[in-house]
Amino acid sequence: MEQTPRKMMADPMLAEMGKNLNEAMKILENGEKEAELDPVIRRLSWRDIPGPLQGDGQDVFSVLQLVQNLIHDDDDKPSHRRTQYVGEQAHMALLGHSLAAYVSVLDRERLRKLTTRILSDTTLWLCRIFRYENGSAYYHEDDREGLLKVCRLVINTRYEDYSTEGFAVLSSKQPVIYQSAACRPGLGQNLCSQLGLPLSSLCTVPCNTMFGSQHQIDVALLDKLIKDDVDTGKLPLLLIANAGTPGAGHTDKLGRLKELCVQNNMWLHVEGVNLATLALGHVSSTVTAATKSDSMTLTPGPWLGLPAVPAVTLYRHEDPALTLAAGLTSSLPAEKLRALPLWLSLQYLGHDGIVERIKKTSELSKKLLEHLKTLGSIKTSDVLEAEVSLLEALSMAVVSHPRVSLLSGGSLRDVLGSLILSIVEDELNSPVVVFRFSQDTSTSSSHGSVEGYSGGEKEVLDALNRWLGEQLAQHVPASGVDVVELEDEGTCVRFNPLMTAAVLGTQEADINAVVEKLTELVPLLSCTLRFKQDFREEVYQHPALTYIEDLNWPGLGVIRYQLRSEYTDDSKRQQDLEKVNVELLKKLKEMDTDFSFSSGPEFSPEKNCIYVGIATDDLDVGALVETIASVGREIEESGKLLENMTEVVRKGIQEAELQLLKANEEKLMEEGVLRQIPLVGSVLNWFSPSQSSIKGRTFNLAAGSLDSTEETYTMKAQSGKTDPPDTPTSTTKRLPGQKLFRRSTTGSEVCSEVGSVGQPEELLREATPLPSPQEVVSHVTQELAEKPGPFESTEVPESQESDEEGSIR
Repeated sequence: MEQTPRKMMADPMLAEMGKNLNEAMKILENGEKEAELDPVIRRLSWRDIPGPLQGDGQDVFSVLQLVQNLIHDDDDKPSHRRTQYVGEQAHMALLGHSLAAYVSVLDRERLRKLTTRILSDTTLWLCRIFRYENGSAYYHEDDREGLLKVCRLVINTRYEDYSTEGFAVLSSKQPVIYQSAACRPGLGQNLCSQLGLPLSSLCTVPCNTMFGSQHQIDVALLDKLIKDDVDTGKLPLLLIANAGTPGAGHTDKLGRLKELCVQNNMWLHVEGVNLATLALGHVSSTVTAATKSDSMTLTPGPWLGLPAVPAVTLYRHEDPALTLAAGLTSSLPAEKLRALPLWLSLQYLGHDGIVERIKKTSELSKKLLEHLKTLGSIKTSDVLEAEVSLLEALSMAVVSHPRVSLLSGGSLRDVLGSLILSIVEDELNSPVVVFRFSQDTSTSSSHGSVEGYSGGEKEVLDALNRWLGEQLAQHVPASGVDVVELEDEGTCVRFNPLMTAAVLGTQEADINAVVEKLTELVPLLSCTLRFKQDFREEVYQHPALTYIEDLNWPGLGVIRYQLRSEYTDDSKRQQDLEKVNVELLKKLKEMDTDFSFSSGPEFSPEKNCIYVGIATDDLDVGALVETIASVGREIEESGKLLENMTEVVRKGIQEAELQLLKANEEKLMEEGVLRQIPLVGSVLNWFSPSQSSIKGRTFNLAAGSLDSTEETYTMKAQSGKTDPPDTPTSTTKRLPGQKLFRRSTTGSEVCSEVGSVGQPEELLREATPLPSPQEVVSHVTQELAEKPGPFESTEVPESQESDEEGSIR
C-alpha cells in the first residue's frame, strides 16, 4: 500500500529518464549479441565516413543505432574479446550520470543541499566500509589525480610561504617523494611533471632482497636514504606505499613504514588492490595497517563491477583552507556531482552486497590457489618467493658460517625453506594469484632430456609461460587471467579477480575451466622443454638444416633449410632459398600431424625460417627432423629437375622444328607442287593415292632425343593390348588414427614400421610428386610461345600427331 503513493509522487522526468536508459541499454546489448552471432566483419560504408551535420534531426533510435554500429564495427573476434558484465548495479551507475546532468539545472540552493547530502553520505559509507575513521573524501576520474592533490596539500602544509612565494621556497629545501620500485610505472614521473618538480625530487627505493617478499619496499634502506637526504639539506615530503603491488599483489610492511614516517614527519599514502579486503570481516594485519595511513586511494568501480564511477582518495587533514588550496575540495557543482553514480550504486548494493562481492572474489582466488598447488610443474607466488629467499639465505649462511657445508644440505634447506615459506605465506595473504610454469626435473621420462640445456633457460621458460597465459586468456576469457612481467620471477600468469571478476562476471566454473586447461597444457610444455635439446641435436646432424636460436619462441625450435647447390649470384640464391622454405612450410602444414608449423612472428628478425610448435609426449624427434630434411631435399631436387628438363625440352623442340622443316621439304619434293594445292591435290589423291615415305617422330624426355615412331607402332600391333595400369603408391605404414611423428607403443614391429628410416620416403610420395612430362612440355611451350617459330607457318603432316603418351611424332 505504501509503494503506490511513492510511485505517484515520483518526478515524471526521473521516470522517463530511467525508461529511456533501459531502452538504450537494450538496443546496445542486442547489437552486441548480433555481433557475436555474426563473425563476418561489416564492410566500411559511406555512413562511416565523417560528414556534415544533417539539416533534419534524427530520432533516438537512429542515433543509438549509429552508436551500436560504431561500437561493434571492428569486432573481428567476438569470442575472444572481454566484454564487461553489465548488471542491474551497473545500470544504476549509468543512471547516476544521467541524473547528474539533470540535477545540475536545479536552482542553487536545492543543488547545494543535494550535493552536500550526496557527498556526506558517500564519504561516511566508504569510511565505515573500509575502516578509515574520521576521513574526508576526494572523488576523481583519473586514479592518479588524488595522489597529485595530496602532494599539493603536503607541499602547502610543509612550506608555509608556498601560497605567497610559490616555487621559490622549494629551492631552500628540495622536497623528496619516495616510492617503491614495485609501484606503477610512470607514477612518480607523472607527479613530478604535474607538480613542476625535477626528477631529482623522486627517490625510488629498491625492494627487499632477503627474508620476505621480493616486491616489498626495503624499510632499512629507506631509513638510510631518508637520513642521507636530511643530512644534505633536503626535505622528506611523502612516501607512496603499496597494499597490493600492480604486478604481484604484495603488501608493504605498512606498520613499520608508518612509524618511520612519523619519526621523519612524512606523509604516508597507500594504494593497491588489497585495500578492498578491508571491507571483509577477517583482514590480515599487514593490510589493516593501511587504515593508519594519512591517505589512501580506492577504486570501487572495478572491485564492484560499476562502470564509469570515480576513484576515491580518503585523507585526514584538519585545515579546510589548505585542502581548498590543494584542490581536494571544490564549490563547483559538477565536481561535487561526481559522487552521484557511486552514491546510487552503494545504496543499490547495500553493505552486505558490497562485502559479498569482495568476499566472492577472494574465494575465487583461494580456490584457484588450492588447485594450482596440486600441479607439480606450477609454482605459485608464495613458492616462488620462498625459493628466491631460500637461495639468498643459503648463500648468506654459507658466507657467514663456513662450517655449514659439513651439515646435511637437505636438512638445512628444509629447515630454512619451511621457515621462510611460513613467513612469506603470512605476508602474501593477497587475492592476487601469480603462478608460473617451471620444469620439474624430478619427473623421469624414458624419452627426451633436459640435461645440458642450461643456456637461456630463463628466457625459454618466459616464452613458454607467455604462451601459457595467452592460451588461458583465449580459451577462458571470462577468467580474466593475463601475463605479467616480474623482475625476479620473470614472465608469470596472473589472476586478479578484484579487478576483473565483477567486470567480466567470473564464476567458479571459469576457475574449473582454467584448471582443466592447465592440466591439458602443462604436460605439453614439459614435453616441449624436454625435447628441445634433442631437437637441436638432431638438426645439427643434418647438413641441409640450420638451427636458429630464438629463445622467445614457445616451441621446439626454429630451423631453416639450406640449399646444397653452389650459387654465384647471391640474389638468385636468396630467391631460391625463400621458394624452397615457403614450399616446405606449405607441405608440412598439409601433413596429418598435431604439430603446428608457422613462419614465425610478424616482426621476427629471422626470415625464411620454419617455426616448430609445441611437442607431445609420444613425439619421435628423429622422424620429425628426418622428414623435414627429406621433404626439403625433394623440393630442391624437383626444382633442379624442372630447370634441367626445361633446358632439354627447349633443345628438343628446336630440333623438332628443324626436323619438321626438313620433312615438309622432302614431302614437297616427293609429291610435287600440284598435290599441295587444296582442290587439285584432293583430286590427284583420289585418282592416285600418295604413299609417303616420311615417318613420324617421338620426343624422348628421358634421353632428350627425337626417335622414330615405327618401333612404337610395331610393339603395339604385336601386343594388341592397352598399357597396364600404374602400380598404386603404397600407403604410409602407421596405425589407423595415428598421427605422424608419433612413436607407437604396440610392439617393436610397429615401431620399426613407423620409425624415422622408412617413414619420410612414404611421405615424399604423397607430399612432393615430381613434375609430369606434360607439365614440363606445357611450361616450355609457354616460354617459347612469345617468339615466333616454324609451328606458326608450317603445316604438320597427319602422321606427326601427338600420341597418348604426350610425345611428338
